[in-house]
Amino acid sequence: MSGALPSRLAQASRSSANFAEAQARSRALYREFYRSAPEVAALYALDVPPSVLRAKIRQKFEAQQHIKDLAVLDVLLHKGRVELQETLNAWKQIPHLMKWFKEEEAPPVPQTFLERFYAGKDEGGITPTGKPM
Repeated sequence: MSGALPSRLAQASRSSANFAEAQARSRALYREFYRSAPEVAALYALDVPPSVLRAKIRQKFEAQQHIKDLAVLDVLLHKGRVELQETLNAWKQIPHLMKWFKEEEAPPVPQTFLERFYAGKDEGGITPTGKPM
């Protein structure tokens, strides 16, 4: 455990006055996440190095880069702050953190008939009665 008080990361939710303030808050949250990657890897004894955690953090932030609505940004910043607080206070379990990497581990979805056949999945094919669906 981190041994710190749970309230050390607590912050009241707030609204940004303008887009520049929201960007500054976003950068500050990103930096906190980025700097906490080694602590998270050690705290949860992950088999993922901090560099991979940092790359995933960057990917998550870049996925929201196009958002320009202040209300949406404020909600995302609040959710990000809560995520950081829960992670650093060890209020999560390892599977909660590993879900961040689910996309990389998931096998590709079969597209063609042969790919579905080789994977043993032919949902849209022939039923046991011999009649097509």
